[in-house]
Amino acid sequence: MLIALGAALLALSYPPFRFPLLSFFALAPAVVLVRELAAATDFRRALRLGFWYGLVSQGLVLYWLVVALWHFTPLSALGYLATIAIYGLWTAGCFWLLVRIRTRFPTAPLWVVFPLVWTAVEWGIGHQGDIRFPWLGLGTSLADAPILVQWADLAGARGVSLWLAWCNVMLVDALLPRRELGAGSGWIGWRPLVAVLGTVVLAWGYGAWRERTLPVRPVGVVGLVQPNEGFREKWNKARQDSVMAHLFALSQRLEDSTHIDLLVWPEAAVPDYFVNRPDWDPAIAQRVRATRTPLVTGGLDAVIYPDRSYDSYNAAFFYDSTGDRTAYPIYRKHYLVPIVERVPFVPPRWFHLRWFGGFGAGRGLPLYPTAVGRLGVLICYESIFADLARDYRRQGADFLVNVTNDAWYGRTAGPYQHLSHLVMRAIETRAGIARAANSGISATVDPLGHVHDASGLEVRTAVASRLATSDVRTVYVRLGDWVGTLAVIATLGFAGLLLVDRWRSRRGGWR
Repeated sequence: MLIALGAALLALSYPPFRFPLLSFFALAPAVVLVRELAAATDFRRALRLGFWYGLVSQGLVLYWLVVALWHFTPLSALGYLATIAIYGLWTAGCFWLLVRIRTRFPTAPLWVVFPLVWTAVEWGIGHQGDIRFPWLGLGTSLADAPILVQWADLAGARGVSLWLAWCNVMLVDALLPRRELGAGSGWIGWRPLVAVLGTVVLAWGYGAWRERTLPVRPVGVVGLVQPNEGFREKWNKARQDSVMAHLFALSQRLEDSTHIDLLVWPEAAVPDYFVNRPDWDPAIAQRVRATRTPLVTGGLDAVIYPDRSYDSYNAAFFYDSTGDRTAYPIYRKHYLVPIVERVPFVPPRWFHLRWFGGFGAGRGLPLYPTAVGRLGVLICYESIFADLARDYRRQGADFLVNVTNDAWYGRTAGPYQHLSHLVMRAIETRAGIARAANSGISATVDPLGHVHDASGLEVRTAVASRLATSDVRTVYVRLGDWVGTLAVIATLGFAGLLLVDRWRSRRGGWR
C-alpha cells in the first residue's frame, strides 16, 4: 500500500497535474518505509522494497515511454521496463544505504541523512554515462509554482530536491511521531511542522522579492513554428516537399501578421540531409534573405569522410538575416536519447540504420549572433541537463532556444513534463527561453519561469511571442551544481564510515 501510495503521489506531483502541495508529501511513504525497515534492521527487505518502490513509482510517472518508443520498435515495452528497472536499482540502493546508516548510527537524524542520500541518487541518475536520464528530479515537481523555486538561481533544481526531501521527512515526523517519545510528548510533533512552514515562507518571500526586483529586459518577438507533422508521414520521401512547403507557409503567415525578430523551426524540421536535397538550403536562405529575419532550424547533419564513411548528427542550423549559414558552426546535439539516438556504450558507426542508434555526439557550444542578442541552442531533451544551459550562460548567451519534436509522446503527460524542465532552466540561469516543438508545446519562458503563449498539442500553428531575458549572472551559473556535489560527498562519507566500521568489526572478531 505504501509503494502504491508513493507512486500515486509522485505521479500527481508532476505535470500535467497542478498540485504543488503534493510535492511536500510525495516521498512520505518512502520515509515511512525507511523508518520501519530501520527499526526492524531488515536489509534484504530494504533492497527488495526499495527496488519495487522505484520501479512502480517511475513506471507510473514514465508510462509515456511505451508510446514514444513504439515509433521505433514493437518491443517498446522492453525499453520501458529496462528504464524503470534501472530507477528501481537506484532506489533499492538508496533504501539499503539509509537503513544501514540508521541501524549503525541511530543518532544520525533521518532529516539529515534521507535528503542527502536521495539527492545523491538524483545526481547519480544524471551521471551514468550513455544511459543517463535525469528526467523529473523532485525539484522539478514545483515548476508549476515558480514563486517557490526562485531560489534555484542559488542552488539549482537539485537544491529544491534536497529541500523537498527534507520537508517530506519533517512532515512525517510531525504527523507520525516516534513511539519512543511517549503519549505525553505529542506536542513535539509541532516543531518539524513549524520548521517546514518557516522554510516555505522563506522560499515564498525570496520568490516574491525576486519577482519584484529582477531586472528583466525585452529581447524581441520570436516566431515559433509548429508544423505538427506525424512521425511516419514526415520521413516519407514522397511527402518531404510538402513538409517543407508547410514550414514556409506557416512562417509566411506569421510574418505577414506581425514583425518577427527571430524565427524558430522545431527539431529535425528539415526532413532529410541537405546533402541529399541540395535544393532546400538555397531555398531557405533565399526566403530568410527576403524577410531579413534570422532563422534557427533543426535538421540532420552528416560529415562524410574520404573513405565514404560518415558520421550523422541531430543538429541545428542558424541562418543570419542575410540568409548565410556557412559563416556559423553547426550545433550538434550533445546528449543523445539512449537506444533511440545512440545505442549505449556501442560505437555509433555500428548502427547506421536510418534514424536509429547511430547518431554521433556533438562538441562545442556555438553562440549565434542576432540583432536582439546572442543565442544558444538546446535540442529536445537537452533541456533536462542543467549543465548545458549553465555553460551557455557562462559563455555569454543572452537567451536560449529549445527545438524539439514532441510528436513521439502523443497526448500523454510527456509533453507537459518535458516543458516543465525549461521553467527550472530559466530560473537557474535567469535566461529567457524560446521553444518550438513539432507537435506541442511551443512557448516562451521568461527569466522568472513563467510560461507565455503556450500552444496546444497536435495542432498546426505558428505563434508570435514576446521573449524577455535578464543579464543577471546567477550564483548557480557561477558555481554549478554545488548542492548535488555536496550531497554525493556526504553520501560517500556515510558509505565510507560503514565500510570502516565493518572492517573494524571483522578485525575485532578475528582477534
